[in-house]
Amino acid sequence: MGMFQNFMLKQAMKAKLKDVPQDQQDMIMALVEKHPEFFKKIGDEIQKKVKAGASEMTATMSVMREHQGELQKLMK
Repeated sequence: MGMFQNFMLKQAMKAKLKDVPQDQQDMIMALVEKHPEFFKKIGDEIQKKVKAGASEMTATMSVMREHQGELQKLMK
């Protein structure tokens, strides 16, 4: 991922995680930095569902449930 894209991703993540405790923000940011393609795939799937008419929250929860097993493996 390019330097500019990485910077923009970090800024977007910080905005979305503003109400999350700092230690959890750090953990999430570290996961995103280690596995950017996986999280890009998740983001693309969420956007696809939003464009199809789902709310952002509904789309996010649906996609996260679909990838729950993979997320748990990454968090170990």
